[in-house]
This record gives sequence, structure tokens and C-alpha cells, in this order.
Amino acid sequence: MNTPPMDESAIFAIERPAPNLFTYYLMSSFVLGPLFFILLIPLYFRYHTLRYRFDEEGISMRWGILFRREINLTYARIQDIHLRSNFVERWLNLARIEVQTASGSSGAEMTLEGLLEFDAIRDYLYARMRGSHDRRSSTARVPAASAGVDTAAMQDLALTLREVAAELRAVREALDSRERGELP
Repeated sequence: MNTPPMDESAIFAIERPAPNLFTYYLMSSFVLGPLFFILLIPLYFRYHTLRYRFDEEGISMRWGILFRREINLTYARIQDIHLRSNFVERWLNLARIEVQTASGSSGAEMTLEGLLEFDAIRDYLYARMRGSHDRRSSTARVPAASAGVDTAAMQDLALTLREVAAELRAVREALDSRERGELP
């Protein structure tokens, strides 16, 4: 399913899950039969307190009444993104976006649920994840002249490195000739 890319401001505007998520919670709690309210009560509070925040640095997710929980992830920490949905979620046009980091746990660090535009959000997260990794690696390759280092000092350093490389080359040739039995 190819969806057009979402505007960044539309993604930043997402703060709450879709009402379909509560329908999914209701349907999944009925699996317990007459004890459905045992599962429905925590899911009800989770749905009504669940908040998302997408910004320039990363994603934030928080929920809970008695035990407040908050997860903040920067785009640079994201390692992988999975899209999962079961039959009922697909029927309700929902999916879970599982965001994984390089932490020691095997599960997802954050699971975004109740989002209708899951394909576009996944694509946005992939783009931001790749962009932050590209930015991080490109800053390591910034020329020193643009970082405020004197160009004369850079030329001096380059000349010294060339001299060191020439000396190492001479040492390597001397060792090679000694191994072959040719004494200098």
C-alpha cells in the first residue's frame, strides 16, 4: 500500500491515538468472557492517558494515572522499525509501529499504537532515522578549515603526515629486503 508522504507538520500534530484503538481494546478485553472488566479497566485508562509527541529531536510517548510512564527516543537512537497488526487491527485500519534501539532488550523500546497513518509515520521515522545517522557521520568528515582551524596549520600537518608516510615506506622496504635476504 503506497501512501503519499505526510507533511511533517501533520505528523507533529499527532498527539492522541485514534478512537479505533479503544474499540480494539474493548474487543480484546471481551476475550476474557465474564471477567472482561479486569482487562478493560487498565486499557480504558491507558487509552485516555496515552499521548504522543513528535518533534525535531525525536518521539515521546507517555501514559498512566497512578503509575505514570514516559518514553523518549531520539531519531539517532532508532535502529529498526517494525509494523505489526493482527486481523482485528487490520479490520479497524490500525497497526502498531514497534521502534527498536540498540538497548539490551530483545523487544521494542517503544510501541506506537492507535495511529491511522501508520505507513506514512513509519516512512517518516525511517527518513529521520537515516537522516540523523547521515548527519552524525558527515559531521565527523567536516573539513578542519570550516571548523575554524587555521589553514596554515592544516598545511603544516599535511606536510608532516607526508614525511611520516615516506619514512614508514622506507622502513617497510628495508624490512622486506631483509626478509628476502638482501642486506642493505
